[in-house]
Amino acid sequence: MTGRCPDRSAGVPPARRGKWSPIGVIRTPWSRVEDVPIQGAAAPETEGSVVVFDEFVEGLRHIEGFSHLILLYLFDRAGPVHLTRRPFLDDDPHGLFAIRHPARPNPIGLTVVALVSRDGAALAVRGVDMLDRTPLLDIKPYVARWDAFPDARSGWLDGKADRAKPEGRE
Repeated sequence: MTGRCPDRSAGVPPARRGKWSPIGVIRTPWSRVEDVPIQGAAAPETEGSVVVFDEFVEGLRHIEGFSHLILLYLFDRAGPVHLTRRPFLDDDPHGLFAIRHPARPNPIGLTVVALVSRDGAALAVRGVDMLDRTPLLDIKPYVARWDAFPDARSGWLDGKADRAKPEGRE
C-alpha cells in the first residue's frame, strides 16, 4: 500500500487520541545525556529500576516469570527533530527512521532490559540506556519466540563496529 493517509487519526478512537500518560518512572545512574550508553545492550550490567505508579501495580502480576522486558518510554529531554542525522556509529547522515536517535516526531523510546527482581511496584533491571527519571509509558514481556529474528538484516549498520559516542553529538 502506498500513498498518503488523508486522516492522520484514522483508526484511533477519539477517546484515545493524545491521551498518553506515564505509568511510572525509570531510574538510572545517568543525569547527563552525554553519559548514557548508545544502547542498553552496550551496557548490559548497568542497573536501574522501574517504579510503577500505585494504580498500575496489579498489572505486574506474574511478570517475575520473564527474564527480559520491553520498556516503552518518553524521550522527554530529547533535542529538536531533524529528518536526517549522523548517528553515533557512522559519520554519514541517515534518515531519522533508519536510526535510533531520541529526537523523533513521536519521542518514544524502546529498550529490552533484563529483569533482576521485583519488590512491589519496583522492578530491578539491567541494561538501561535512558536518563534518570524517564517517564515510563508501557512494559511488555520479551518473548524470544516472537521478538527475536536471528536472520534480520541491520541495514547500514551491517559491518559497523561499536564505538564511543562522537564528541558533541546528542
